[in-house]
Amino acid sequence: MNSDIAVIDNPVAESLLGPHSPLGRRLGQAATYLPGVSTFCALPTKPEAADWSDLAELLGSGGFADMFSNPAVPPPDWDPVFELEGRQMIWPEGLPAGAGEAAADAETVELGPDDVPEMLDLVARAAPGPFGPRTCELGVYVGIRVQGDLVAMAGERLRPPGWTEISAVCTAPEARGRGHAGRLVRALVERILSRGERPFLHVADANTGAVALYERLGFTHHAAVTFRGYRTP
Repeated sequence: MNSDIAVIDNPVAESLLGPHSPLGRRLGQAATYLPGVSTFCALPTKPEAADWSDLAELLGSGGFADMFSNPAVPPPDWDPVFELEGRQMIWPEGLPAGAGEAAADAETVELGPDDVPEMLDLVARAAPGPFGPRTCELGVYVGIRVQGDLVAMAGERLRPPGWTEISAVCTAPEARGRGHAGRLVRALVERILSRGERPFLHVADANTGAVALYERLGFTHHAAVTFRGYRTP
């Protein structure tokens, strides 16, 4: 399993340089995803003034730069939009207990382009974080339906070499407390491990319920991160 842990220090940049390069735009050392895929932007860990200028050109005046967990501070004429404390969690080496059970779960279905309207509706109601009309192109998304309605989903997002991030874990308010999120995360863990990659994820510190769930499933704390977003001048 090739899982150099250093690559998840700047996972957006590593993803856009690798598997997600067809889904991004690049100028110099600045990069961002295509509209509708993600608002995440990437710069070197220690960017220079020219790198910020290139990113501003990519985004345009008043563009939104979601810097994810990059700690670099932009020029003073960039307006801060949000700052959120969180953590990066990683899957330890090895298969989860009861490996294979998640893959055999008949209620877990793979989601595709035809499911996007329902996925966007679920995101609007469950608020798991940023998700656009093309976000599902980043990786595999799985869901659970009850009487035909999509009530829970989770998927793959960032793809630094040797790793896959699990994201968009959400359950409709009326379907919570039934273990749907845990089942979907386990299904993705098994799928990622089967490719010889290692799962990781990000979660807001304030989301104590999600943190507790991921710990129960087997994820461990790796690093504290601060998520930041800005508007270009």
